[in-house]
Amino acid sequence: MPAEVTIKKGEPADRALKRLKNKLESEGILEEMRRRRAFETPDQRTKRKARANAKRNRNTNNRVRFQLYPPRPSEENSEAAKVAAAGIE
Repeated sequence: MPAEVTIKKGEPADRALKRLKNKLESEGILEEMRRRRAFETPDQRTKRKARANAKRNRNTNNRVRFQLYPPRPSEENSEAAKVAAAGIE
């Protein structure tokens, strides 16, 4: 399905063109067009995909690494800790 933009009455053509460009960019059509302009060797394709995966993983690693609160201990461990602190077996 081609991306299309309807021009509203009285709207300047350059504003409609800007909306079309934004829509094409968000759908990834412009990036694919630039990529297909020239032949891409299998090695270049592998490197491009590796860079994209690394960028994607970089964002998710930060979410996991920097948690606000440490995981809560289970109730069994906390009861065992209370008993051990009290010296009762």
